[in-house]
Amino acid sequence: MTIRTIIVDDEKLAIQGLMLRLEKFPDVDVIETCANGREAIRRIKTEKPDLVFLDIQMPGFDGFSVVKGLMDVEPPLIVFVTAYQEHAVRAFQANAVNYLMKPVNEDELADTMERVRTRLSEKGAAGEAEMLKAVLTEVAPDAIEAMPDDIEHANRYEKLINIKDRGQIFRVDVDSIERIEAAGDYMCIYTADNSLILRETMKDLERRLDPRVFQRVHRSWIVNLNQVRQVKPHTNGECFLVLESGADVKVSRSYRDVVARFVH
Repeated sequence: MTIRTIIVDDEKLAIQGLMLRLEKFPDVDVIETCANGREAIRRIKTEKPDLVFLDIQMPGFDGFSVVKGLMDVEPPLIVFVTAYQEHAVRAFQANAVNYLMKPVNEDELADTMERVRTRLSEKGAAGEAEMLKAVLTEVAPDAIEAMPDDIEHANRYEKLINIKDRGQIFRVDVDSIERIEAAGDYMCIYTADNSLILRETMKDLERRLDPRVFQRVHRSWIVNLNQVRQVKPHTNGECFLVLESGADVKVSRSYRDVVARFVH
């Protein structure tokens, strides 16, 4: 039996390290890697993997948000990868959900894979969903209570934005946007491989984007929280967010509450 596997983690080194360790298990086929929770939900629903290694602490859509987003489908077997404190780990144990502590230990990974094989051989969709709900109830009760509204909330916002720039029309996947800079009555939209001009005000654009993912951090900047890889303190209560591209974006003091969500 081949175990079709997806790895979800916002740290590239963590993904690479886990993939390297999983090479020792010939029955494991890593079919996808995801850098954020929103992408993970889409890929899991599309690819229907047997197993997901899911990081809990990610900006924007964290691991618990991913679990919530999968409650309307048959969930895969999930192995939480976590740096959570002891009481949360006990909750995972009590509800029979697999977990690994960071940094991942090779012996613990081998033991986990044995449990995964056993669970997959006797897995029932209803039972798996109930165990995941039990984890949310124990560890993140606010998340389970907000589940239906949360999914509806995410569906209210744009998934694609049409941008006319330099005589061409570009269809931009919103999740690919790293940062947005205000420049008068138009916006500079930055993705990993492009920068485009959108004739629209910051205020109007904000209404079209999910505020749990796209946050104003300065009067001139909006950032995709899923693209943040480092927070660097600066003077006078300000700081810089380092994004996946390596770009720095200053967070002004009036928006420092945004930074609080990255501090665990």
